[in-house]
Amino acid sequence: MSRGDPLADWRDNPFFVLGLNVDASPAEVERAGQRLLGLLAVGSVGIERYATPLGPATRDADKVRQALAALRDPNERVLHELWADISTQAGTAQGREPTEGWEAANVVVGWTETCTG
Repeated sequence: MSRGDPLADWRDNPFFVLGLNVDASPAEVERAGQRLLGLLAVGSVGIERYATPLGPATRDADKVRQALAALRDPNERVLHELWADISTQAGTAQGREPTEGWEAANVVVGWTETCTG
């Protein structure tokens, strides 16, 4: 993890680096990685930047290779899928009311009345 950016590991999620959804097949992962490596090699304009739910980030050939390696390992891929999916869901949930989903929380934890101090 970078000392200057506490969210660097999340921004560098292989799915974000490769511009893929978490349900991408292994073949799609390889195609995306090879395409990005080719575009980076020829100096394609704008390819070094990618979007994340936490803001834009920069990619280089090394970061793409690391992302490919991470997604080739099934155990590592699962972790990256979870983190990428969490941040994607958080981004889509921003349009909801802050209390949505909490109406029945008191019942779930066993509270029967609301405390009104």
